[in-house]
Amino acid sequence: MRPFLIAPATACCLVLLLAAPGAHAQNPAAAPTQAGVITITGTLRDANGQPMELAAVGVEGQPGGANTTAEGFFSLPVRVPSTGRAVLVVRRLGYLSLRIPLRLPADAGQPLVLTMRLDTKALDNVKVTARSDRADTREQVSITRIDPRAAKEIPSPFGDFNAILKTLPGVQSNNELSSTYNVRGGNYDENLVYVNGFEIYRPFLVTSAQQEGLSFVNADLVKQVEFSSGGWQPKYGDKLASVLSVDYKTPEKFAASLTASLVGGAAHAEARSANGRVSYLAGVRYKNAQYVLSSLRQQQGGYNPTFYDAQAYVNIGLGHRDKDDPSKSDLQRTSLGLLGVVAHNDYRFSPETGQATFSTNTNQFTRVFIAYDGRERMQFDTYQSGFNLKHDFSSRLQMELLGSALISREFELRDVEAAYTFADINRDPTSRDFNQAVRQRNIGSQFRHSRNFLTARIFTAETRGRWTPADNHSVRWGAKVGREKISDTLDEYSFADSADFVPDARRLRLRSDLGLLSTRAQGFVQDTWSFDSLRTLTYGARAHYWSTNGQLVISPRVQYSQISRRHPNRSLKAAVGVYYQPPFYRELRDQTSISLGVQQAYLNPELRAQKSYHFIVGEEINFKQFGRPFKFSAEAYYKHLTDVVPYDVDNVRLRYFAKNNARAYAAGFDARLSGEFVKGAESWFSLGVLTTRENVADDSINVTDGKGNVTGREPKGYIRRPQDQRLNLGIFFQDHLPNNPSVRGYVNLVFGTGLPFSPPSEPDLRGTADLVRSYKRVDLGFSKVIGLKNINAPKPHFYSFESLWLGLEILNVLAANNVAGYSYLQDVNGRTYAVPSYLSQRVVNLRLIARF
Repeated sequence: MRPFLIAPATACCLVLLLAAPGAHAQNPAAAPTQAGVITITGTLRDANGQPMELAAVGVEGQPGGANTTAEGFFSLPVRVPSTGRAVLVVRRLGYLSLRIPLRLPADAGQPLVLTMRLDTKALDNVKVTARSDRADTREQVSITRIDPRAAKEIPSPFGDFNAILKTLPGVQSNNELSSTYNVRGGNYDENLVYVNGFEIYRPFLVTSAQQEGLSFVNADLVKQVEFSSGGWQPKYGDKLASVLSVDYKTPEKFAASLTASLVGGAAHAEARSANGRVSYLAGVRYKNAQYVLSSLRQQQGGYNPTFYDAQAYVNIGLGHRDKDDPSKSDLQRTSLGLLGVVAHNDYRFSPETGQATFSTNTNQFTRVFIAYDGRERMQFDTYQSGFNLKHDFSSRLQMELLGSALISREFELRDVEAAYTFADINRDPTSRDFNQAVRQRNIGSQFRHSRNFLTARIFTAETRGRWTPADNHSVRWGAKVGREKISDTLDEYSFADSADFVPDARRLRLRSDLGLLSTRAQGFVQDTWSFDSLRTLTYGARAHYWSTNGQLVISPRVQYSQISRRHPNRSLKAAVGVYYQPPFYRELRDQTSISLGVQQAYLNPELRAQKSYHFIVGEEINFKQFGRPFKFSAEAYYKHLTDVVPYDVDNVRLRYFAKNNARAYAAGFDARLSGEFVKGAESWFSLGVLTTRENVADDSINVTDGKGNVTGREPKGYIRRPQDQRLNLGIFFQDHLPNNPSVRGYVNLVFGTGLPFSPPSEPDLRGTADLVRSYKRVDLGFSKVIGLKNINAPKPHFYSFESLWLGLEILNVLAANNVAGYSYLQDVNGRTYAVPSYLSQRVVNLRLIARF
């Protein structure tokens, strides 16, 4: 028996799935379809364990055959010869053919698991290999390749693509309702995201995870994904934390899918024209988080959050077509790619009641009861388009021209009043009132009013090139110019009342009418040398100029990798570089100016770019265990930051101080082990250890004597940064039934230690109070794939179903009371209570994916 088994609870659910109608269609031991005919089933994967689609499967000397599905699955009817022996043949372009001797009917008793190897051939003077145009991950620092299919199947509340990023080393996220993530001590504003070379932006005004839609990336459209957690090459832009680079597919044939669940759905279609000149890829998504948000304990009311988006990517070959000799046609030598995106996010909420139980510093449990009146509405509309014109001047010189436009219109309207009371909790287990509220007291209220509107317009033009003067030498360069226009109107008013009157100290009025018009110019050049098959060096620099502050920054970066000659499965990597993050609109906005009792927001045009020095060293080991491939990677890193702009976190809102008055550092260790712990199913374990601290200039705390009297002030020194999560663990594990790989179980586990939070009205406590407890979440998933393709049909219609994926998810199976943050309420004595805002409880979700 193999060493990895699914848990008993998993097995029970899988048995229920097997009992579903149609489950017998995948049973390899099914009765023959007709006399003398049996069915051979199996899965096909490449050397990296990835499913292989559209491979031809047949039996030597027998007519007919089958193609593997997107999951690598095949089902083939075979006529039993009189000798009882046959040869199964598997072919796919670019791979060595397989010839598998069969003894029938004995070998039909269980599914086959096959692996194809790449075919490297010498054709005249050209060496043809299957290696990607991109450098292999073994030649880059902190790069992780992600299987897009795993991003679609991982159990998560909304099926969002970013859920899989949260299981990677160095990535932190303590809020399953949010698509944001933090990398190696940075915040989500420090992450770069590219789709087909276009930089992606997120809305500006989102204040809580409940208001978010889905991340930009549509998993149905993705071809390949690369994620860098630090030390990336000069070709990527100017941020401090990470790069996510996503390439959408270029279809070769028609395919489509439909996805439905209790929280939304999606659909996509892809095809190529008959002449091969035009291909298109389109997808729509819909999300309604009402089902998940109804599990929130501290706020009950009428949730109506809806999100939808539509994306399309069209690729047009503009090259020459030779009608007399199709082999001389070169449609893709010149190509035009067109991207269009529309996203609409409408969040409406009418809170009614709420309660939360928490402990105070006196170990007394307190419960707060809240009654609400009013409503909230937030709307975020985003429109983005872009074109990418590529031309291959020769096999060694390629150029491309890109242009993009983004328009974002956002507003938040809020009129909510909350009346609250506090009560102690009876903790005597022998009492009839155990866990009930006693001694109710301290009636108070809060009122919040908002009328905020923001419009952002961003236009960019960019050119890139690649020159390969030799097989071991590649030069890349690029230049980009962008224009930004942002208008922002703020009108907020709030007060706290706990004594039947509202003192001025508890009133806050914020008004502003801000605008920003600026120009950015960027450029880069990088050179990659492969000294031999073992050593690779990449070096280069970026330049960035911003018209608002007039600052020009230069970012030199170097990467080096070396594969061990004695142990070719081991590679050592190192990187060093200077990384800048020129400010964007959010960092510029400050809210500390007060005039006539009204707080005025203003922009600080003198704000300089934050600067970070990255030092990374790591090792990657590829090995085989149990006859299956595994990979272990480990990295140690240190980041030294200057000109830092401090910030505080409120749910998913970042409140910057708009001053370069801090320096900081981040140091840590990341490790990841991935491979087929269960044959035919890739899983991984990620571990991150981190410490990040900052020293804010002119930041001090009170000094008291033995009697509690304040005697002076002293500098705080280095304090914990908001994303100082000391330990982070991510696990994605897959399993399947031993004799039926179409039935699978999934485990998605994330654990992170507590983060520092402090009341906004008490700056002395900033970065010193570890109020938020550890974040722990386990999501379980079970799936069954039912093949629906009619292998006997001579020419199936384009709308013929290929497979049906049925999934059951148990989210937050441990029912952990995770905390997103704190609301701070005051009683009549001025005492401040940190009331936790809990995240979602245990919920069950059903999902269906139909592919055709």
